[in-house]
Amino acid sequence: MLVAAIVAFIGALPLASARWWLLWVLLVPLAAAVWAWRAGTDADARELRLRALVGQRRVPWNRVAELAGDPKGRAVARLDDGEVVVLPAVRATELPRLVAVTGQELPDAGNDQQTGDQ
Repeated sequence: MLVAAIVAFIGALPLASARWWLLWVLLVPLAAAVWAWRAGTDADARELRLRALVGQRRVPWNRVAELAGDPKGRAVARLDDGEVVVLPAVRATELPRLVAVTGQELPDAGNDQQTGDQ
């Protein structure tokens, strides 16, 4: 995303330099660059910190009921009150790595299955 914002900024320069009142056009790729640099998810043993363009949100691990992927491939966290929050800059395939860096363990799906067909 950051590379796309830089390319967009360079592409907007001819338009913005044509007239002084078109300088505002440069704000769009600049905002995209700041968002790409700022947005993300930090995780430690106590909480998830979700950073956006403006502001951040802290979610303690005891409020997280489930980590999963959505149909678009993004990582989401379902909270204990049913709210679903998207984890910025985390793909669904990266969830095991996210949990591993926090020192927590993923439940083993193989041990949870019942073997009633014996």
